[in-house]
Amino acid sequence: MHSTDQQSNSLDLSPREILHQTALKAPNQSGIYMWRNKDGTVIYVGKAKNLKNRLTSYFSPNKDIKTRLLVSHASSIEYITTNNEYEAFLLENNLIKKYSPKYNINLKDGKSYPVLRVTSEKYPRLFKTRNIVQDGSRYFGPFPDASALDTFIDTLYEIYPLRHCKRFHEKSSPCMYYHIGRCLAPCSKEVAQSTYTEFIEEICTLLESKDLETEKKLENQMKEAAARLDFEKAARLRDGLRALSVLKNQNIVEGFDGDDRDYIASWREGELCSFTVLKIRAGKLLGRDNYRTVSLAEDTDLLAEFMGAFYTEKESIPPSIYVPTKEGMEIMSKWFYESYKTKCNIVFVEEKVQNFKLHNAALQMARQNAHEDIIRTMRDRGDFPAMEELKKVLNLPQLPKRIEGFDIAHIGGKFPVASLISFYNGNPDKKNYRYFRLKTTDGFIDDFQSMREATSRRYSRLVNEGKDLPDLILIDGGIGQVNAVDGVLKSLGLDIPIAGLAKRDEEIWRPHTSEPVCLPKRSDALRLLQRVRDETHRFATSRNQELRTKENTITPFIKLPGIGAQKDKILMKKYGTLEELCKAPEAEIAELLHMRAAAASELLLAAKNMFSKQTEKKNEQSKSLQEAGTTWQNAAHYKMINDWALEAAASDEEAGEDEKDEGNS
Repeated sequence: MHSTDQQSNSLDLSPREILHQTALKAPNQSGIYMWRNKDGTVIYVGKAKNLKNRLTSYFSPNKDIKTRLLVSHASSIEYITTNNEYEAFLLENNLIKKYSPKYNINLKDGKSYPVLRVTSEKYPRLFKTRNIVQDGSRYFGPFPDASALDTFIDTLYEIYPLRHCKRFHEKSSPCMYYHIGRCLAPCSKEVAQSTYTEFIEEICTLLESKDLETEKKLENQMKEAAARLDFEKAARLRDGLRALSVLKNQNIVEGFDGDDRDYIASWREGELCSFTVLKIRAGKLLGRDNYRTVSLAEDTDLLAEFMGAFYTEKESIPPSIYVPTKEGMEIMSKWFYESYKTKCNIVFVEEKVQNFKLHNAALQMARQNAHEDIIRTMRDRGDFPAMEELKKVLNLPQLPKRIEGFDIAHIGGKFPVASLISFYNGNPDKKNYRYFRLKTTDGFIDDFQSMREATSRRYSRLVNEGKDLPDLILIDGGIGQVNAVDGVLKSLGLDIPIAGLAKRDEEIWRPHTSEPVCLPKRSDALRLLQRVRDETHRFATSRNQELRTKENTITPFIKLPGIGAQKDKILMKKYGTLEELCKAPEAEIAELLHMRAAAASELLLAAKNMFSKQTEKKNEQSKSLQEAGTTWQNAAHYKMINDWALEAAASDEEAGEDEKDEGNS
């Protein structure tokens, strides 16, 4: 359950502003929302295709007096995300009936969702209604999409020539509907009751269809009718099945099996855990509870630990509980029986489970809500526990509110890219993401030099422009990469704390140290550094993949004389690299490409010349970098760094604009 938390907001904000901040932080997905007053009473329940858009609309100017009154009486907003708008429809209806909110009476018509009624008359008719009358009529539904139900009923009347009149009266002559073929005119006894009843039973069978087995049965009946040359019945069943698909939308908010069951899923960030329980009662989702806690238990023990604390009464234990793990569930089943003398079927949701898609969708919905609860909690409070621990364990001069992380991505030295990501108050700040196309290491692998180039371009530019510097720099790597970056900062006269996070053992390295800092697995500080590191890796890799996708169609072979697209493919398949082609005999190349010996000789000579130039260029770059690596402190090298930054400013600015788009998405 997601709600406002006034303690996490500034004391300077008014209640309305606090509510507005909650609305702005809602997710862009479907769900329901509940307004509560200062006593915690639900005063309004609504549904939305997009929670953020709907909730923020309450705070736009010129709203009607009813809406302004609702906001003035509200103290908090809660919302539940769903997989689709259909589930939000049903969940809203269930919760309105459960809470009877004050403002739903004024702001909404309060009607239930429509059902389809088949009357109990001698010659029944069918129609949409919201009123249930206990007179022997049969009812099907409810159907949240009223327009889809209207379409379905219209289709049924096109397929089946049933009576249209509201009141049945025997007549001497049939009405217009009979003459246009839309009614069998039972009022004039133009049709036998058995035939009319057969039509009604076919329709009810369609509406009672709950699974693929029933639909298969109807399809078989359709084929049997066609085999008997009863094409009219076959066509009716075919069109009926097609019309029924309009109403088919599998959901987990409301089912038709009437079972009682719970779905439990969780999300964890370090010691902070959130559990979501979806409660299905009589086939309807009547509630969703969120429980946030702090735990040092292992992931494999979390769910069993939670269930032991959550189910404290026999009456609260449903016949079935669906969970995403097997760990500890056998013990829980035994504990339920011994403690409460009740048998509970705890089901691990895997593909072999019956109705896997339905149950898996429910668990994903629960997990999504738990994740959203964690995100909102961390966004509201900032990840201050992690930042405070980082300050302490790394002996930082101030709280690391702004952390910038770097990572390098390349494929065998090709398309080298450095990613720069930014975290503020422990959360991603995507508008300040950047990437760098590396120039000094294009074509060969040198992670140390790649880090030097990226960080020198970044921080010499910030210095030149007089912009704020980060409180901590995190490098994806060990002591070598950290020391390389430390040299760059010293040459720029900067004193920014640096740390490196090595993937293998999650060790934290500081510049020029012999021993790393090792934190517990559940450390908040380690979790924050891992989040930064993983985001730098994701961002760098995605950019490198974009460049490869854009440029990987160009091979070195295509530049050789006499080589077109077809021969280029042949050379790539046989040799792969220019170096391997240079080692091949002329006769082999001539036979492979079906060319004359002279042409093969010319091709091989051109390949060797091209490979020689590439090797010479790499050797020159490597030599210059080795020389530069020993002079990080001198003024000449500082000028080189400054030139890098100025030269790359335009491309970096363009990259920054690209990433602003990602930050706003």
